Amino acid sequence: MKDQGRLLSVSDLRVHFPGRKTGFMSKPLPIQVVNGVTFDVYRGETLGLVGESGCGKTTLGRALIRLGHSVVTGKIVFEGREISGISNREFRSLRKKMQMIFQDPFGSLNPRLTVGQMLGEVLLIHGIGRGEVARKRIEELLDVVGLNREYVNRYPHEFSGGQRQRLGIARAIAVNPEFIICDEPVSALDVSIQSQIINLLKDLQRDLGLTYLFIAHDLSVVEYISDRVAVMYLGKIVEIADSTELYANPKHPYTRALLSAIPNPEPGGKKERILLNGDLPGPLHIPSGCSFHPRCPVATAECRNREPKLLNLNHTDHQASCLLYE
Repeated sequence: MKDQGRLLSVSDLRVHFPGRKTGFMSKPLPIQVVNGVTFDVYRGETLGLVGESGCGKTTLGRALIRLGHSVVTGKIVFEGREISGISNREFRSLRKKMQMIFQDPFGSLNPRLTVGQMLGEVLLIHGIGRGEVARKRIEELLDVVGLNREYVNRYPHEFSGGQRQRLGIARAIAVNPEFIICDEPVSALDVSIQSQIINLLKDLQRDLGLTYLFIAHDLSVVEYISDRVAVMYLGKIVEIADSTELYANPKHPYTRALLSAIPNPEPGGKKERILLNGDLPGPLHIPSGCSFHPRCPVATAECRNREPKLLNLNHTDHQASCLLYE
């Protein structure tokens, strides 16, 4: 993938939200959701992003394309251009290149607009076309995502969950983007429909030359669609590697625990399950040192006091953030 060049480069990205005041005279404490994330995304690849609910996966994805009201610091470089410091007006020109597919296929669609109106609005805002040009483009989009052209006058409530997600995909690719953030696009769908949507995304990637950041908590789905996988815990990436390498040879104790939860498909096959103690801490109570140490089965006294760095292991592209390897 490196031969194809970096499309997106993120360095020390931090995202926090203003918190509530703890007293009448006190200042609101910031809620740190993403805490110093660094990674690259290469052209044409799918980078999977996994982790427990609440670890900051969705917040990270939304921060990359400026959705929400969070405070973002760090460096984001897209196509060789640093975009982290540009104005919202300048960023509008990048909207065509960076799109998002949302988790909820119903809540992300405007219930008052028909399919034709929804897609036509996207084309109009981005100056792609109107009238007959827009109509032809809308019909083409419906064909591409596997929906009947006659659905153009229907409203979102008239579709199934899988069909709504196909509409969400059509909206994302309508402006010919290069990079799409897929925020758990199949988690709300039936298993049989999930495979159809995943295969659709893979086909579109091949045909349109798309690059994905695929956010999910289903490890089997991530393994199937991803070229590389990044594992996130409490706002930080703790391991990142080629998909095959990570699933076969996980290095970080948290990654090992996650992968041990995948059911064994072999009849009667046994698999050692690694159970973690306690629950995922909240962003206001991040532990000192290694944030994973209170739940880690191999933590040492040093882990409580020293924060590990994300390092390359044995001069490979396999990176892990654990004092065991320092």
